Amino acid sequence: MKEQYTKIYNLSVSNKLLNFINEELLKDTKISSEKFWEDFDKVVHELAPKNKELLKIRENLQKKIDNWHIANKGNEINLEEYKKFLKEIDYLKEVGPDFKIQTNNVDEEITSIAGPQLVVPIMNERYALNAANARWMSLYDSLYGTDIIEQSEDSASQRYDPLRGEMVIKYGRAFLEKYFPLENLGWRNITGFKINNGSLIILKEDTETSLKNKDKFIGHRGEANDPTAIILKNNNLHIEIIINPNAFSAQQDPAKISDIIVEAAVSTICDNEDSVAAVDAEDKVICYRNWLGLMKGDLKSTFEKNGKTYERKLNPDRSYVSKDGKGLKLHGRSLLLVRNVGHLMTNPAITLKDGSEIPEGIMDAFITSAACLHDIKKKGNSRSGSIYIVKPKMHGPDETSFTDLIFTKVEEVLGLEKYTCKVGIMDEERRTSSNLKECIRTLQNRVFFINTGFLDRTGDEMHTSMEAGPMIKKGDMKSSKWIGAYENNNVDIGLQCGLSGKAQIGKGMWAMPDKMKEMMEQKTGHLNAGANCAWVPSPTAAALHALHYHEINIFEKQKELQNRVPAKLDDLLTIPVADRPNWSIEEINSEISNSAQTLLGYVVRWIDQGVGCSKVPDINNIGLMEDRATLRISSQHIANWIHHGICTAKQVLEIMKKMAKIVDEQNKNDKLYQNMSPNFDKSVAFKAACDLVFHGRSQPSGYTEPLLHLNRLIKKN
Repeated sequence: MKEQYTKIYNLSVSNKLLNFINEELLKDTKISSEKFWEDFDKVVHELAPKNKELLKIRENLQKKIDNWHIANKGNEINLEEYKKFLKEIDYLKEVGPDFKIQTNNVDEEITSIAGPQLVVPIMNERYALNAANARWMSLYDSLYGTDIIEQSEDSASQRYDPLRGEMVIKYGRAFLEKYFPLENLGWRNITGFKINNGSLIILKEDTETSLKNKDKFIGHRGEANDPTAIILKNNNLHIEIIINPNAFSAQQDPAKISDIIVEAAVSTICDNEDSVAAVDAEDKVICYRNWLGLMKGDLKSTFEKNGKTYERKLNPDRSYVSKDGKGLKLHGRSLLLVRNVGHLMTNPAITLKDGSEIPEGIMDAFITSAACLHDIKKKGNSRSGSIYIVKPKMHGPDETSFTDLIFTKVEEVLGLEKYTCKVGIMDEERRTSSNLKECIRTLQNRVFFINTGFLDRTGDEMHTSMEAGPMIKKGDMKSSKWIGAYENNNVDIGLQCGLSGKAQIGKGMWAMPDKMKEMMEQKTGHLNAGANCAWVPSPTAAALHALHYHEINIFEKQKELQNRVPAKLDDLLTIPVADRPNWSIEEINSEISNSAQTLLGYVVRWIDQGVGCSKVPDINNIGLMEDRATLRISSQHIANWIHHGICTAKQVLEIMKKMAKIVDEQNKNDKLYQNMSPNFDKSVAFKAACDLVFHGRSQPSGYTEPLLHLNRLIKKN
């Protein structure tokens, strides 16, 4: 059905969006819909031309860089000459004097609690609620359901496996032993607990002992002589030891401990960007409505499982009795941040007076911030009264400065105090990481987070240097010189600018939700690198990754790292081209197959079903959490190899068709799935995937959104 629009001042607004804003978003705020639209109209028409101008600068810079590489073709890149050129064209900015960020009124989940960070597609209300509620997670469930505990013969069945349960309890006791050691006793030997004059007494039959560090005891629930929960704290993270003699899991436990609840997802990014497929007013209203429900605290999700109907809603705060006998509460939910889209995309939900679509990032800024007016009133999410906006895909200080302007205007229109809107900088574009200090400077009163994004950053690395030569294989990127410098530079600059103890320095996603054992072995790397938050793909992964933050005191680690030699700009600007690309046909086909299969597996769900984030089986049937960033790296890599003659377009098309059949087979149990083969010409999804590769060089900054949105709208209509 054709979208209906209403003219308001100089804007044409989709009726679906208009009704949502007037009847839901602004209801119970002090802002009348008439005043909102009048002010919004003026501001949008002021900001939209600036937005367009910045995109033109991107385009011009890319042309100049392309021409420089073409002019220097066949010569080894002289880094001094390259840097001089980048400064001349204003790609590289002069580095100004040292400074410290001035961000104020920031919640403790950002400033002083280091922990896992979830990223969740805001389009799915149940996932959003699960993520918000993942602040507190069962360690026992998280261990029992993953590969951390080895499989036994009974594990595959639906029945409870007592051996596996025993191993979970053993793991839990080892965790307590390590971070909450007792005087003269091991946790495996205890038989009970009691509270005496605000002190925790731990019993082994008639013997009494206590924690070696008594300050780690925070409080309890239940009676002092018969507590139902003991609350402990280590490295600013809480755990609850649950005592329930009637619980199934406590039957074999002498102390009747039925579970250990860990503080897990300390913060969550509710995503309007890479993990959603929102292309029009209908889609955007779903996203905005879910975010509004979270900010009002009344979002609910009803769903059916095994013939039963369940309702999910936000968890309440967790009450307990403190050491001095007072009733206290711990916050019950993850601190919620919202990711807007970047500066590139426009959306048909609103058109301007010249008939052009509204820049989607500007629309996001106003509507997601307006939803937070409800939270500022009740402080159910941010107790400091702040709004946390994660802003992706900004290219350099001019664009971060524009973001500051956008949120200044948001505050003026919504009647908010200046700097209420805090900004998270996604350091995922080459021009931002090359000028990171100056980017932070433009947002020094707003920045609450900087975060690296390996996939997008690699995609931009390849697109920016497309003419420099054929790129190394995707798998070799992680060990290349530029990526090490990029990851270290993000931390070095963050620490120099005073983020430690005031803002988050974040690291990227663990993409394999089924490989928790590997995650536990490898993801301490993010903490040792100096990150006080790192991304996880699920609440279970958050519970397990939380254990790493008990192991490593991040703020001590950050003090250590301040003394190291900072990452070098020369290394950051070293282009990952292959010196002598003498790969065999088999190697080339294998590399293209790997990228094509991942790309197709993601695109087919995006285009046909509107799923922006899902677990996509790779070529080896290992499920990977994929979002749009995966597409950018895969499509740019194949486009680069075609451009430099490593492979031909015909060769790639044949591989794409072969991989489409494999993807069809992998999705055969999905009732909503539509096959791409054998009628490739009739599959909008297959055509979109091919366009991403064959038109990859001409896409702005190598982004996938323009082609995805275009083809999704074709599919929807």
